[in-house]
Amino acid sequence: MSAGSISTTLKPIRKLGPVAWLRKNLFNGWFNSILTIITLYILIRFFIGLIGWLAAANWAPVTTSPILYAVGQYPQVELFRVGICLWIVSFLFGLSWAIWGNIIRNFAIMLMVGFLFLAIFLPFELADITQTTLRLFFLSNIAVVMIGYGLGRRTVLGKARWVLVAWFLSLPAIVILLHGLPSVEALPVVETTVWGGLMLNLLIAAVGIAASFPLGILLALGRRSTLPVVKVFCTVFIETIRGVPLVTILFMFSIMLPLFLTGDIRIDRLLRALIGITLFSSAYMAENIRGGLQAIPFGQYDAAKAIGLSSTLTMLLIILPQAIRLVIPAIVGQFISLFKDTTLVSIVGLIDILGIGRSILASKPEWTSSQAEVYIFIAIVFWIFTYSMSYSSRRLEKAMGVGVR
Repeated sequence: MSAGSISTTLKPIRKLGPVAWLRKNLFNGWFNSILTIITLYILIRFFIGLIGWLAAANWAPVTTSPILYAVGQYPQVELFRVGICLWIVSFLFGLSWAIWGNIIRNFAIMLMVGFLFLAIFLPFELADITQTTLRLFFLSNIAVVMIGYGLGRRTVLGKARWVLVAWFLSLPAIVILLHGLPSVEALPVVETTVWGGLMLNLLIAAVGIAASFPLGILLALGRRSTLPVVKVFCTVFIETIRGVPLVTILFMFSIMLPLFLTGDIRIDRLLRALIGITLFSSAYMAENIRGGLQAIPFGQYDAAKAIGLSSTLTMLLIILPQAIRLVIPAIVGQFISLFKDTTLVSIVGLIDILGIGRSILASKPEWTSSQAEVYIFIAIVFWIFTYSMSYSSRRLEKAMGVGVR
């Protein structure tokens, strides 16, 4: 080292012990010490009361009808279709785990842990045969996940493009499987009027997300278009939809839309709700995408032109992927909001998990005092799915380096 250079020695970071950490973070002064003691007292009192309430609560409205909460009034003789749908999802999670590794691994593991919990710990108050069948079914899903993982590691199925195609085709396949086909005796038609429970919430959310995302991209591109007619149409659509609540949209499509149709045309009630939710979500999605497009510097456009890309290829290959990457948190936030908004379909006659809970409470007078238990159970179910979506967003951001320069 030269004489004029400055040598610096980096001191190793000293880890604090438990006592030192508490003194530094919670008891570093008389004021913070008082706040810590008061907060601990409140938390201890809260958890003691919560544990006592949980022990004394009446969970019968929840445990006596698990199938009703899951699928509503879907015919029991056709419940094997719901089981096949879960097998499809479990298998695809296993394949995805084999392809994308750590990004999907935690979700596949959490899915298997969830199935194991349902098989062992969930207190089904059903007939012994039904209990055994359900528990074996949940355990079988764990095996299906592992089968998908194994096939994805060792066969031609372990290619990303095939897995993406499988996920894309799984949604219409699940809808067809649940609804049935008129000309197939093995799959008789099950009207959507008997669909319900958590299955209905998940289906509406999945269709809404899958349809609103590309539609939102088209609306965002249309609003930035140089064609006046396209720009005005997209702008008016976005601002009109965003200016009214979702309940209004659902009522319009469920009640007012049939008034404008001829007597021979009938649109399924579930389909009308799906259209309303998709259009509502796509308007907000368009603004999220437009925000990402505006964040892209114009130098990206110039660079794409310099290498000879057309305007269409520039947008598809250069601009749009960067814009979507920038607004991943906003997009996932919109998806979470859409999933929670699926409970509003009960207003237009569709019985989702929230409607099932209300119906069960109203079925017996002695359960009227157990509303807290039912709503807490439903809240926990929604929290599990929404937190999973939020967690996936953070994992995806980390994998794509969002916010890292």
